[in-house]
Amino acid sequence: MKKLIRITTIPLSLDKLLGEQLTYVNQFYEVTAVSADRKELERIAAKYGVKNHHVEMTRTISPFKDVVAVWQLYHFLRKEKPAMIHSHTPKAGIVAMMAGWLAGVPHRLHTVAGLPLLERAGSKRKLLNHIEKLTYRLATKVYPNSFELQKIIVQARFCVPEKMKVIGQGSSNGIDTDHFSLTQISTIKQDELRTQLGLSKDDFVFIFVGRLVKDKGITELITAFKNLQSIIARKNDEAAPNTKHPTACTPKLLLVGPLEQHLDPLCSETLQEIENNPAIFSVGFQEEVRPYFALSSALVFPSYREGFPNVVLQSLAMELPAIVTDINGCNEIITHQQNGLIVPVKDTKALEQAMEELIINSALYHRLKNTARESIAPYEQQKVWNALLEEYELVAGLK
Repeated sequence: MKKLIRITTIPLSLDKLLGEQLTYVNQFYEVTAVSADRKELERIAAKYGVKNHHVEMTRTISPFKDVVAVWQLYHFLRKEKPAMIHSHTPKAGIVAMMAGWLAGVPHRLHTVAGLPLLERAGSKRKLLNHIEKLTYRLATKVYPNSFELQKIIVQARFCVPEKMKVIGQGSSNGIDTDHFSLTQISTIKQDELRTQLGLSKDDFVFIFVGRLVKDKGITELITAFKNLQSIIARKNDEAAPNTKHPTACTPKLLLVGPLEQHLDPLCSETLQEIENNPAIFSVGFQEEVRPYFALSSALVFPSYREGFPNVVLQSLAMELPAIVTDINGCNEIITHQQNGLIVPVKDTKALEQAMEELIINSALYHRLKNTARESIAPYEQQKVWNALLEEYELVAGLK
């Protein structure tokens, strides 16, 4: 059986970006997962039934540590002699492609699931541009996980078009619609979680799932939500006595994800609003996100840049309309006013207006909700896995 090495910077990416895909591909190739954090790597590799090899990597620019990582991976690859290596995430990409090139691995594959450098400037942006170009130059195939991301890479002249390909219709892993389904979360479970959080069934709950960092649009989200609260409160006060106004429901904001102040910090004002606003609930990282989707009304995802966001697919599978920014990936999954709403990037007012629209326009909300789940048929997980396996076979000369 041919050897395949899958590489990410941290084990969490193996788990959340790939997951059961590792188990599926392991039926056809001898898969070894490579990442940092030995203990966590071993746990995740065991979870999906694949081999593992530890190489310590960092998500920040650390020249000495990066050279050590390349050297360690190079020796491992020389020993293993895999047919293919396949990397995800920026740091794992440059480490893997450099080590693979030095070790003479014939097929060096790299998936691009977003470009963090797009939010950088100055000398750091120039450095990241060079690293990105070098990663693609050392790779034998480059896989942007969305068509719009492929266009951005071409326009930036990071890679020649002939070397790139989008697998299937996009996405790194697709969506398991059997798993992400409202039928999997009982009403009892929803009610228990709602009580635990202090939410009411009459609340209109906006949910954000992801890292709580600046480039996910958290600053704009918190400001827009704060403004929305004032608008809804004023409209309810203006309603005629004894008349239930269309905006009588109370907006709430549920934040599901880790706070990462060391990488892309939020300002103190935003942090204070999250902590002190009684209508904002921040629950941190959750291994199981489906119950939180199940008790929510809509996803709001105002990210500055993405590849092909799984969170948007997950929310639609759970029958939630999504408000997203007009960026690659998001604007490929969401069709404006069909399964969600699209707003400009970093536009707090537009975000606020979209959130208000979902609350006050019941007809629009239910129309978007009714089409949400059916809209993600092209991204069914098995379709994505089959397309990836077919690509492996083409690359390895088996087809």
